[in-house]
Amino acid sequence: MNDPFRLDGKRALVTGANTGIGQGIALGLARAGASVVAAGRSSLDETLGLIAAEGLAGEGFTLALDDPTAAAGRLGRAGALDILVNNAGIIRRADAVDFAEADWDDVIDVNLKAVFFLSQAFARAAFARNAGGVVVNIASLLSFQGGIRVPSYTAAKHGVAGLTKLLANEWSAKGINVNAIAPGYIETSNTEALRADPARNQAILDRIPAGRWGEASDIGGAAVFLASPAARYIHGTVLPVDGGWLAR
Repeated sequence: MNDPFRLDGKRALVTGANTGIGQGIALGLARAGASVVAAGRSSLDETLGLIAAEGLAGEGFTLALDDPTAAAGRLGRAGALDILVNNAGIIRRADAVDFAEADWDDVIDVNLKAVFFLSQAFARAAFARNAGGVVVNIASLLSFQGGIRVPSYTAAKHGVAGLTKLLANEWSAKGINVNAIAPGYIETSNTEALRADPARNQAILDRIPAGRWGEASDIGGAAVFLASPAARYIHGTVLPVDGGWLAR
């Protein structure tokens, strides 16, 4: 009997795969048997090195998302894809009363507009070859909560949750699964300052029922599940992987 959690023979593109959560997802998919195309603006050498060190299949693909439609136009250069993981994202912080239009536009372009147009390009290519596929979007706890001082990020991540549901409504019957993961507090370079602040770190840990920060591999495992045949009847779901944060 075939293992429903394996991805052998599948080709997956992961955006923002140079570090952190994207790197964890890329490595997780490769370990599950997928041939991974690690995409990102900066060097992908570290991620590709980790994949190669385990004798797994991976290659790099330069993809900047500040111009989402141009990025979508380049998707075909990655070859035929079975899985798309929209992970890349940026954040800008300021009080809402002071938030700049440029910071709003930059975040919305990368975190929401690029998610839609990359997904659109992926689906068009899949339909053209009469194939199905999987889209996994990376949402956030701020797809459910408001946060503070991150208005464009919160708006974008709420948008990712809604877009995930809309695309599932349109594409599930055509063979494309669309779901999202909402990571909790994960040990990455983006959260290093929080973890280095003893009071803030403890406050976060006190809220997490699991009692620890998440690891990039925790998100990678969820991505493998949602990309696998085991999740074939899951559509339009935003899956929190947060150690129980939202349950508290």
